Amino acid sequence: MDTHLFLEEMADSFKQALGENIVGIYLHGSLAMGGFNPDKSDIDIIIIAKSKLTIEETKALTKQLLLLHDELPSGRGIELSIVLAAIAADFVHPAPFEYHYSDYHREKYQRDEDYCCGGFEDPDLAAHFTVIYERGMTIYGKPIREVFMPVDRAFYLQAIIGDIASASAEIMDSPVYYTLNLCRVLLYLREGVVSSKKEAAEWALHALPHEFNPVIAACLGEYSGLAKVHQLGEVELQLQAFAKFMLKEIKEYGDY
Repeated sequence: MDTHLFLEEMADSFKQALGENIVGIYLHGSLAMGGFNPDKSDIDIIIIAKSKLTIEETKALTKQLLLLHDELPSGRGIELSIVLAAIAADFVHPAPFEYHYSDYHREKYQRDEDYCCGGFEDPDLAAHFTVIYERGMTIYGKPIREVFMPVDRAFYLQAIIGDIASASAEIMDSPVYYTLNLCRVLLYLREGVVSSKKEAAEWALHALPHEFNPVIAACLGEYSGLAKVHQLGEVELQLQAFAKFMLKEIKEYGDY
C-alpha cells in the first residue's frame, strides 16, 4: 500500500465527514518522525476542530474510519483524536477530547452506530501535541505553528513518564514497548530531544552502558521488523536489569 496516497484518501474522507469544521489534520508518531513499519505501525492522527462535533458529523466520521481501516494491512490501524482549536491554542492538562478512535474501540463503533468515545480527558495528548509542535506534519489545513502553542515541559514529561511507570512489573510481557519508551524518556531528560522510539534506541546504543546493547538492539530489531519478538531469547534475562537501571537514571531528574 502506498502510504502517501492513503494519507491523501484519508484526508479527503475526513473533509467529507466534517467539512468546514476542520481547522487541520496533523500527523504524529512514527510516520511523522521516522521508524514507521508499513506492516504493523499505526497511523497517528490529531484533527483540530473549530467546534464540537454534531451527531451527524460523528457518525459520518466513524463510517469513514471503518472503511479506511479495511484498506490497511493486517496488524495496522488508525489512532485518531479530535480536539477543539481552543485547546490547541491554550493547552490544559489533561486535555479534553471530543472524539477518539483506535483499534481498541473499533468493534464498539462497528456494533453500535451511536457509540462515541469522547467528552473525556486524555493525559497522553500532552505528548501528542508536543510531537506535533516539534516534529509533526500537516496533512491538511493550517500550518502547525498557527494552530498549536508549545506544551509545558512538565506536562510532556508527565505524559511520557506515565508510559513507563509500570516498566519494572511489565517489561517481561511487553519488552519492546517498555525498552524503547524508557530510552525515549531518558533521551529527553538528558538532551531535551523529542524523539521517535527508533531514534531513542539508536541513541541509547551509544549513550548507555554497553552491557545493555543486546537488549536495546534486539528490541529495536523487532520494532523495525528486522527480527521477531521470540528471537529476543537470551536477552530476556537482562530486561529486568535494564528497567531497574533506566528507572534509576530517570528518577535522578526529579524536576518533573
